[in-house]
Amino acid sequence: MERNPRTAPLKPPLPSPRWKFWKRRRYLVAFLAFLGFFNIYALRVNLSVAIVAMTSQHTSKVESQNGTTLQRFVMREFDWDSKLQGMILSSFFYGYFCTQLFGGWLAARIGGARVYGVGVAITALLTLITPPFTRLSVNFLIALRIIEGFFEGVTYPSMHAVWSQWAPPMERTHLASIAFSGSYVGTVIAYPACGLLADQYGWASNFYVPGVVGLLWVLIWFAVVKDRPKDDPYISNEELRYIQDTLGNISDEKVSIPWKCIFTSMPVWAIVCAHFCENWGFYTLLTQLPKFMQDTLNYNLSRSGFISALPYLVMSIVIQVSGAVADWLRSTHLTTTQTRKLYTATGFISQTIFMFAASHLTHPAAVILCLVLGCGLGALALTCYSVNHLDIAPQHASLLMGLSNTVATLPGIMSPIVAGYIVQNKRPSEWQNVFLIASFIYLFGAVFYVIFADGEIQHWAMEKSKDSWRQQTALSEAEESTRLNPPATAPEEETECTQRKEE
Repeated sequence: MERNPRTAPLKPPLPSPRWKFWKRRRYLVAFLAFLGFFNIYALRVNLSVAIVAMTSQHTSKVESQNGTTLQRFVMREFDWDSKLQGMILSSFFYGYFCTQLFGGWLAARIGGARVYGVGVAITALLTLITPPFTRLSVNFLIALRIIEGFFEGVTYPSMHAVWSQWAPPMERTHLASIAFSGSYVGTVIAYPACGLLADQYGWASNFYVPGVVGLLWVLIWFAVVKDRPKDDPYISNEELRYIQDTLGNISDEKVSIPWKCIFTSMPVWAIVCAHFCENWGFYTLLTQLPKFMQDTLNYNLSRSGFISALPYLVMSIVIQVSGAVADWLRSTHLTTTQTRKLYTATGFISQTIFMFAASHLTHPAAVILCLVLGCGLGALALTCYSVNHLDIAPQHASLLMGLSNTVATLPGIMSPIVAGYIVQNKRPSEWQNVFLIASFIYLFGAVFYVIFADGEIQHWAMEKSKDSWRQQTALSEAEESTRLNPPATAPEEETECTQRKEE
């Protein structure tokens, strides 16, 4: 059967063996972005570990002059109650919530690579000065964390601006998955590493070490990664031509943002809904499952370091593998729309089942197994809806990511509050209601996304250049002829959202 020219992708060049990713610049960008997200999460979670050492009484071993080992009792350095600690830990998200849309808009205007690098750089600098300012006043610590969240908030949306320039359409899922998996690997490694640093060198090392590592990464990022492939002096002519041919000759002109069309587009809201639902379940598991296991099963999950990190490790692996498989399916068997819906529905329904099962099981090992399977299969959904912005509006992908991530930040605030109101007496039936709500939200997200999601570029997001639009969508000759020679009545039939604004 002859391939449809509309769906047949251009064959990527292979100038070197596949394992030599550094000779394929787009994969080097993905790898450095992976390390960037790794650093971002290390800079984010360091306080969660350090605050334990900062507010706890502990003993330290010292060696006396005669060679005997003595234990010295050390008082807590900061006498912060639980309410103040909660305010300190949540202060980061106040700033983080505010800059998602701004970060997406700025990245589209001046370049995603620059915004991404500056966001990490300022966060790392603020992390380095955190210990001395904390010793001056707790208010300085809270202010620093809010500002850190403000600058880190631009990183996720700006990376979509990078992929809008660097990722060929049939490699978007794989490249973006490689980058985003750094968040989960960073979580797995940063927690135990920060705990070891705090034990050996004091809590301040939790800020100095990630801060220095983050700044070193920034230097490499700015030296290697450019906003556009054509600005990279080391990219091969074959790879540059391949990226440009698949993406089209993207215009450097600044395009106006079709705000009304964005906010009335159901495919956009399908992504926002999926992002919100995924984060609701994720934050429920992250914040409530250890308490559930302690209250109902008398099992302390937080003391089992490897087991508590296992779900994130599984997610990081599944994301990378499923991203590659998704792009293979899109290029051989399914359309982009079908792939996005299949992955997201499978992930959400799996999480619905395992979340519900975890609340009714009575053995710790069975609950942990459900947690691992739920997170692992849930990564299928994350793989697809998180890059769906690039499918429907490449020009505005960073802005759409800012919109969806803004809404998806709300579950981090709302889900613990809802759980607190429901679980008053620590009864199993109360916890079942918490997980039942999360399961229902997952199921709603699956249904909403399957009905309204789309994998094709939207009419309001079309490139200004007709030649670029032809190359991006690979129209057949007949379709192209119709488009380039429209009937005389076409302009009157266009809706408000399809009309292009003159700058």
